[in-house]
Formats: sequence, structure tokens, C-alpha cells
Amino acid sequence: MQHDDLLPRDTPVTLIDETGAVVADERYRMPDDDLLVRAYQGLVEGRRINDQAYALVRQGRMAVYPSSHGQEACEVGASLALAERDWLFPTYRDSVAVIARGVKPADAMVLLKGDWHSGYDPAEHHVAPQSTPLATQLLHATGFAHAAKHRGEDTVVLALCGDGATSEGDFHEAMNFAAVFHLPVVFLIQNNEFAISVPLSRQTAAPSLAHKAIGYGMPGQRVDGNDAAAVLAVLGEAVDRARSGGGPSLIEAHTYRMQAHTNADDDTRYREREEVQAWAARDPLVRLRAHLVSRGLLDPALEEQLAAGAESIAAALREALNADADLDPEDLFHYVRAERSPQLQEQWEMLRGEIERAQLAEAGGRR
Repeated sequence: MQHDDLLPRDTPVTLIDETGAVVADERYRMPDDDLLVRAYQGLVEGRRINDQAYALVRQGRMAVYPSSHGQEACEVGASLALAERDWLFPTYRDSVAVIARGVKPADAMVLLKGDWHSGYDPAEHHVAPQSTPLATQLLHATGFAHAAKHRGEDTVVLALCGDGATSEGDFHEAMNFAAVFHLPVVFLIQNNEFAISVPLSRQTAAPSLAHKAIGYGMPGQRVDGNDAAAVLAVLGEAVDRARSGGGPSLIEAHTYRMQAHTNADDDTRYREREEVQAWAARDPLVRLRAHLVSRGLLDPALEEQLAAGAESIAAALREALNADADLDPEDLFHYVRAERSPQLQEQWEMLRGEIERAQLAEAGGRR
């Protein structure tokens, strides 16, 4: 591979501009109409899920929620770019991508509700548990891709991370290993300009995060992360390349985190409202809608249908999280080992005794 083939573009790939107009590109083709409509449906549902989850946090039904409001094109694009047999390795901010892969919204929120497990079966949906530590999922994704290659499987792995994760050692190790062993993995950096309160300028001095790819010997590319069509095209090429034996790729999607890092963050302390409002004009949902309407692919009836579907998802999410969980304390000991060790059994007996004593004391107090 020539060095020029590894370098990303000077400006991110764009196929639909902020007004919804088509931007011609010599290399990347516009996705077909059906895929664009599916992407728009994903954006509508993703936006509604983000808003509903934020409301549930305020109501005390969820412990924390890292919103991807404004980044939905990356989330939906990551899901739609993969075949059913492929695997997604998400971060804590990628609930919309997880749900787009078929995980029930309520199951995707179990971890963020404060439970001790991920809430869904990774093997059923080909979605790894959402990762809270930065960049650890990149190593897991690389190892999974390595195993798939050894088994001769036709599997591509797509690993998501944020700009802050690129400063972690795990990022370097995953990139280097994937490139050296020529693995079928695509790394998608959602560069939303901030790692909590730390701006991108404090993460790297490189021209772009995609330029890091050349140091590992893999191609890098930059894409407008608020343009769903461009995200689908660039990721689609990278996935096809990986599946055909071309090895890994690093994609940097330029987007913006419209809301705070989580509900526990005060983003007014480190960024100006004018900056946030400037990015609001680049809303991925509004952009794709304008394009579809201009081409006659989206009419009021279809919009109403998609909005109703999104509201149905939000209602099911509300109902599931508003229900009080029926907790079994012994679950803490069920899934630690295949066979419970004497030490674990001793701990369970101790806890069970404390529970029984508390129940007896409560019953006595009611007499």
C-alpha cells in the first residue's frame, strides 16, 4: 500500500450539506434511497430515545445517561454499515447504536440504570457490553477480530470510541495489533470536540485524529459525522475492505456533543453557548430530512408514521423503567463462577442471615 493511500483527506467527506443539498464526490457514492430512509428512521428514533432517557434520569429512574444528541448519524451509521453476522463494540455513549442493532431499549438502559450487568445477551445481538472505561473495548474488539480471522469467519468488527480515548494506551495497542496482524476491524472515532471538559486541542497536536492511522500502517479517513449519508458511505467502504481481507481502518467522524457529558456535568463551565448553537445548525436529523423532502422520499404521512414509531419506543422505555425491579439478592453470587466456591457460598449465607434478621425485626416492629 502506498503512503498516499493511508492519508485522510484535508477536509471531512461530505455528501449532503447543511441545507440538504447533494455534494458531489469522486470516490464515495450516495447510499441508495431505501438505506437513506432507514437512516432517517434511525435518527428520529435515536433522538427520541436520547430525550426520553434524559427525562428518566431527572425522574430518578436512571442513574446516569451520556446523551448522543447530535451524534445520532454516527450511531445509526455504525449499526447500518454492519451485516447481521458482524459485531459492534460500543462505548457508554452509544446506546442508540446498541438499540439500532436490535437490543430492546429497556435492556440497553439496564447498565445506566445502575444494575450490575449489561442487560442484554451480547451473543444474541452481536453487540459487546457497553464500555465505561475509555478505550478498553478497542482491545476487546481487536482480540475478537483476531479470533474470527483464526476461525476463518466472515466477520467484521466495528469498534467505537471518542476523541478522549485516543489519548489512552489501549488505543495505541489496539491500533498497532490490528494493523500488524491485518485484522478485519474498523475503528470509528466520534470526535465530538470534548472529553468531558477537555477540548480536542489538549488531546492531540496532529492535523486530525485520522492522521494517527498512518503511524500504524492503516488507512485513515475523515467524515462529516453529522452527515448520515457520508457516514454510511465511508463506513461501508471500510467494512467492505475489512471483509475482503484488506485489514483495519481508522475513521474520524467530526461531530459535536450538543448536551452535557452526562446529567452530572455542567458544560457551561467549559464551553460557550454560542459554540453549541453554531453546531445546532448542523443537526444531522434536520439535514437528512431536508434532503429526503427535496427528493420526494419523505412526505407528511411517512413522517407521522416514523414519529409514532419513535414515540412507541419511548413509551415502552418509560413503562419498563418506571416499573420497580424485582431483585433477588442471590443474583450477586449466581454468575461469578460456573460453580460457586466455598468462599462465595459463605458470603451468601452471611448475607442471607442478615436479610432474614432484618425481615424478622421488621415483622416484630409491625406487631
